[in-house]
Amino acid sequence: MGQGGEPRRVQAYDGELGAAVARAQDGDEAAFAVAYRLVQPGLLGYLRGLVGDDAEDVASDAWLEIARDLGRFKGDGAGFRGWTATIARHRALDHLRRLRVRPRGGTLEQDVLELPGPHSTHEQALESLSTERALELVRSLPPDQAEAVLLRVVVGLDGPAAARVLGKRPGAVRTAAHRGLKRLARQLGVTDEAPRTLGEST
Repeated sequence: MGQGGEPRRVQAYDGELGAAVARAQDGDEAAFAVAYRLVQPGLLGYLRGLVGDDAEDVASDAWLEIARDLGRFKGDGAGFRGWTATIARHRALDHLRRLRVRPRGGTLEQDVLELPGPHSTHEQALESLSTERALELVRSLPPDQAEAVLLRVVVGLDGPAAARVLGKRPGAVRTAAHRGLKRLARQLGVTDEAPRTLGEST
């Protein structure tokens, strides 16, 4: 089993999360606290990428809505992460509309991104995201790429789930995440066993 020094993998919690959500829907407040603990770090990291220092306030608003509508949720642990990310995104966009500003890069929480690095393929450039330099690079990506990477890496959603959150086709989100990770890989100096994969110019 895992040891304390191993990287945190959001997906590893999906079974526990799904069970906690089911118990919470039956009125178990302790189970809701478990679900919150499993989801909040990734959700907060995602919101920091959208609204910066206002992430805590937006997350609080999102959790009020999540608690209120919990009975309507249907799905497993992975589905719950996607559902909560969708709610958080709507709250973030509402917040930004009130401020009349566009989504901006914020500071990703380092503890959310405790991933080892670097590895041998561009898709694993995300494994180096615990470095300050990489966090700056994520914020420098075009908005569609940055948000796709945030959802895939920080929240831990798969492609179709990230596409549902963003209201886009899976292919478009997959492309944005791929391009964002590829750009990160180049800038992080991560090499690939097949150089042509990284050698394509955008």
